[in-house]
Amino acid sequence: MHQSWSGQCIHEIFEAQARRSPDAVAISLGSESYTYSQLNARANRIAHRLRAMGAGPEMLVGLCLERSLDLVCGLIGILKAGAAYVPLDPAYPDERLALLLEDSEASLIVTRSAFAVRLQRQPEQLLCLDQDGGLTGAPETDLPRGATPSNPAYVIYTSGSTGRPKGVLVEHRHVVRLFESSHSAFGFDHTDVWTLFHSFGFDFSVWEMWGALLYGGQLVVVPQEVARSPHAFYDLLADARVTVLSQTPSAFLQLSREEEGRRNDRPLSLRLIIFGGEALSPASLRGWMERHGDERPRLINGYGITETTVFVTFRPITRSDLEMQAPVGETPIGVPIADLTVQLLDERGTPVPRGTPGEIHVGGAGVARGYLRRPELNRQRFLESHGSRLYRSGDLAIQRDDGLWYLGRVDEQIKIRGFRIEPGEVENHLRRHPALADVAIVGHDFGAGDKRLVAYIVPGAGHGGCADTLTQELKQLSDRGLPEHMRPSMYIPLQAMPLNANGKMDRRALPPPAEAAQEASTNVPAATVEETLQQVWRKVLRNQTVGVDDDFFDMGGTSVAAINVLLYIRDELGHDLDMAVWAEGATVRHFAEFLAKQAATGQSAA
Repeated sequence: MHQSWSGQCIHEIFEAQARRSPDAVAISLGSESYTYSQLNARANRIAHRLRAMGAGPEMLVGLCLERSLDLVCGLIGILKAGAAYVPLDPAYPDERLALLLEDSEASLIVTRSAFAVRLQRQPEQLLCLDQDGGLTGAPETDLPRGATPSNPAYVIYTSGSTGRPKGVLVEHRHVVRLFESSHSAFGFDHTDVWTLFHSFGFDFSVWEMWGALLYGGQLVVVPQEVARSPHAFYDLLADARVTVLSQTPSAFLQLSREEEGRRNDRPLSLRLIIFGGEALSPASLRGWMERHGDERPRLINGYGITETTVFVTFRPITRSDLEMQAPVGETPIGVPIADLTVQLLDERGTPVPRGTPGEIHVGGAGVARGYLRRPELNRQRFLESHGSRLYRSGDLAIQRDDGLWYLGRVDEQIKIRGFRIEPGEVENHLRRHPALADVAIVGHDFGAGDKRLVAYIVPGAGHGGCADTLTQELKQLSDRGLPEHMRPSMYIPLQAMPLNANGKMDRRALPPPAEAAQEASTNVPAATVEETLQQVWRKVLRNQTVGVDDDFFDMGGTSVAAINVLLYIRDELGHDLDMAVWAEGATVRHFAEFLAKQAATGQSAA
């Protein structure tokens, strides 16, 4: 029977769980693991050290660690110290890390010595977990209470249209009530095994982490290279007997294709698959349901916003949804969690009639405190309404008999692999190049779950109109200052941006990437395998100009697109390759040579 967690902080519920099941495995990564007792003890040592360094309630502490057991230890330690954590993903460029540190004003950072030089802080402001003296002598006992449920637990940054990311401040009570309110629907308990699949800079990680650790379950940390390989990730799911899986629809599509190719050679133990972060098309689940039905695992579509604490609504997806004749682009998102409300309002703030599209406004116990030090933006997005607060989401929905259906964005915000991206932020970053006359960023769906950013650019006089040189320099500029999910995968030069009748840029008139491809390469394939691989490259990239010596990633390939290439190679050529093959070379010619060597040695898999 689930007990009430009212009045408790996140880490206090975890501490109680550690007392109940001290010897149960709490987290694992490969062959390494911590029991609940070990995890609690190491987090306590970190917390004691942070307290001694001055950490406490309403204070923000940066967390800069790779996917590891210590990432979870450090996060819990920050909460135990009474502070809130600010994710600083070391995969981000230095410029991005500096921007987050400046905006958050995080005075302390939990990290490793390898990352310390990138963080622009004095040694006394850093707690390096891998240094001998870092935790020496720190007690392993639970600390006296620091934070209260109304103090912040984390600040997660989302993209900002002005070029400045905005930090969303979420309190302990917001997270605790998320699980209290959804427990009856999912029945999480100590037998569940979860994956920490997503970046801790994406709030899906909050759901994954505490869904396991608040209930006595096991959290399996997924290494980055495994998260990017459906083959390796499937093996992890089977080996760890994972029961609860959280996925963006695009990531699950890759996993489903991998599972189909396995022909049930290693059955999974999943009982729940929860989708979030992107719009889900139920039709994309047809193949999975034909193989597994809709009862085990149950398939749940979640709609959520960082500003309203991960999830707002849930909707079970069943076989009947496959036959629904829903308009293109509409997604069933169900009904609100018990302690939340959803109002659909027009531009005047008036409720719209049933069956009429309106903007989602979320009220209730999950609405975050607001944006960090952004009072004007808070007034625009966190609204006072009859004594309660509403968050104005910018998302459109329609109310039907079976619940809410998501229609898309009111503005031009884009979601890539679950991350919210304001095109204006990417555009403003690229406009720092003096030779760029104009730029437009759009999200383009290349199919098979592969959604990418495309940059349409108008070269200025700085390079004499040479688009190739400008493109290379813009790529370098984005690599230095933008996280991977915000970097355009393709740059398309134009003479001028298309305009509408009012003289404004007409994004709908921008040419599709396939039509705007540059002149075809003159390289000629030398063999049947090369021809097949070249067709795979062209199919995935939606670009008929790819030559055998063109670099896949220079031509706009992404990690999702790279996965699709490997799946095609498996299906069409019978070779099961690992993602590591890309590190050795990303051209058609290299892959053909690699496969030839495999054939010569009698191998069929990497």
